[in-house]
Amino acid sequence: MTQRFGSGGPYEDRIGYSRAVCAEPHLWVSGCTSVVDGAVAHAGDAVGQARVAFANAMRAVDEAGFAPADVVRTRIFVVDVAANGEDVGRVHGEMFRDVRPAATMVGVTGLLDPDMLVEVEVECYRAER
Repeated sequence: MTQRFGSGGPYEDRIGYSRAVCAEPHLWVSGCTSVVDGAVAHAGDAVGQARVAFANAMRAVDEAGFAPADVVRTRIFVVDVAANGEDVGRVHGEMFRDVRPAATMVGVTGLLDPDMLVEVEVECYRAER
């Protein structure tokens, strides 16, 4: 059985996607940014945006009934990775130091909104119940 989860964010209906899709024992969380109440939080601050983006992603993980320990892969998209990559990477380390998922960081020229500096994806796996 496949379950789809929404966040109520402004882009889900416009673009036509789910915040997360669960097909046991997997969960895929779509790209999360620092959008809060329809606005980009922490404009100009990649670290602040990374913290909010990961919090948004982990909220989806929790709502789908998964745990941080179930995270097996992350992807981080960073505008100006030369300037922001190391600091954003430290945020990842703070969140996943004990979990140690496979991780990829990609430098990009831009994201959906020009104020966005960071977008993250999370994938989970757990033994079937």
